[in-house]
Amino acid sequence: MGKKYSKYLPLLVGGLFLTMFAASCKKDSSPPKPVVPPKPIASIGLYEVDSSIYKRIFIPISKIGTKSVTYFSVFDTGSTGMTIDATDLLPASMITNSGITVAGDSVVVNGITVTSQTSVIAYGNAQSEIQEYGNLAYATVIVGNLQDGITTSRIPIFLYYKIVDTKTGQKQPAHSNDVFGVGPGVSFANSKIGSPLSYFKTGANVTEGFKLAKLDKSAFSISGTFVADLLTIGLVPDDLSSSSGFVMHPLKYFNQGGYSPDIPATVTYNGKNVAATLLFDTGTPAISTIADPNATSNIASIPANTDVTLTTTNGFSYTYTTTSAENLTQVAKPSYTGDPRTIFSIEFFTDNEFLMDYANHKIGLKNN
Repeated sequence: MGKKYSKYLPLLVGGLFLTMFAASCKKDSSPPKPVVPPKPIASIGLYEVDSSIYKRIFIPISKIGTKSVTYFSVFDTGSTGMTIDATDLLPASMITNSGITVAGDSVVVNGITVTSQTSVIAYGNAQSEIQEYGNLAYATVIVGNLQDGITTSRIPIFLYYKIVDTKTGQKQPAHSNDVFGVGPGVSFANSKIGSPLSYFKTGANVTEGFKLAKLDKSAFSISGTFVADLLTIGLVPDDLSSSSGFVMHPLKYFNQGGYSPDIPATVTYNGKNVAATLLFDTGTPAISTIADPNATSNIASIPANTDVTLTTTNGFSYTYTTTSAENLTQVAKPSYTGDPRTIFSIEFFTDNEFLMDYANHKIGLKNN
């Protein structure tokens, strides 16, 4: 066979070369594929609610497991983990005064896996605390309205059966303390529970995290005003670049709770500089608290028309002025509140943007 076709070999090789050359030319002349910029996973609207001096932002929850619902959870940068009342999610026969009835290690109801692991989650401080009693559970959740909602994977949540105001000892109404905690790390009550936004899987060049736009001061209302696209899930390179305007703050890791949202800074008020650890907390609805161990009283309000300045060790700075109705601020001794942190309330977020980078364990702050 080799001898028979040997005289044609130059022609065959030449033809092959021409064919390859033509294919190469054709390939080189094709226009390059357009580069598709990375996109966030989703943008979701939140509800801004105002009751007297108290402000809240709520994230709508449309489905838990297989059960369609209409719940509004407090969007909380100051805690970690989603908590939801078991009322109407589980049969009433499963919920008793002493707990949720679970036969064995776990039970599945309405697509929700309820485990026998129980915990208590506390919100507030030594002077005002709410406690939730419940169980670790797992479920898929539709976050947002049905129109713009996005479905999580099967995530850990805290399903509670009882809420108690520890100051009065009174039980609170069902679903009155549903919390959507988006802080870093894990819940102090159960290390298996993290921020529901941290479980979303991201595509190429998209980082796990979220960005909270500046809240609209004029949108707060008693009945609640829906403001579209306040929350962006998933961070793109432009969000994390040095030109984004965000000042990034690396977070410290602790054995309990994992990465902490607390940021070292200096707070200045009435000409006094105080070394501080800051928490920027959308879950604090009205009054910011400056922790000052050398305060002249256990707790006292700062007068109206007082300037307060915070400066983080990474260079973010923000100044606001107290009034009789806005930017209410108090100074408290940590020995009295039981909390050494300086906590800035939801009003901080009406002037500034906030970013949480779960993958790289950083918080970004931006004046706006």
